[in-house]
Amino acid sequence: MVLVGLGALLILGGFLYMARATIWRGPLSGRDSSRQVRETLEPPRRGLGFLGLGANWPGVVLMAIGAVLMATGASF
Repeated sequence: MVLVGLGALLILGGFLYMARATIWRGPLSGRDSSRQVRETLEPPRRGLGFLGLGANWPGVVLMAIGAVLMATGASF
């Protein structure tokens, strides 16, 4: 039962890590992202690179370890 609970916490932690990383990677030019800032080198839109495996690998690893722990705990 302990392994299943720990696995569930790791899966939740991995999901929250990935959500936090996505939310906090916003534009750096200003608070209001709908407003166009002209004197900046930032692109007008954020690309989909922030959803890639390279940026979110710690969250994916946490979720994988949690899934293994849950599967191990369910087999006992």
